Amino acid sequence: MNAPDLQKLVTTPMPFGKHKGVLLADLPGNYLNWFAREGFPKSEIGRLLALMHEIDHNGLGDLLRPLRALGDRQRAERPR
Repeated sequence: MNAPDLQKLVTTPMPFGKHKGVLLADLPGNYLNWFAREGFPKSEIGRLLALMHEIDHNGLGDLLRPLRALGDRQRAERPR
């Protein structure tokens, strides 16, 4: 686990499936559990889904709270 990967969890939307468009950090636990049972994709998304599953499974979602706040501030400061 590293800081850039954690940042990706709060900024990367799910690119496919029934939760397409939902941030990886916001995916429901049962969906992450399904991937854990069936197998994560062999890609960066799969690696991030596995990381999010570990975070969710171990009740560590609060680790992402400061990163979410930072991301919200950065999005608010972007020129439109």
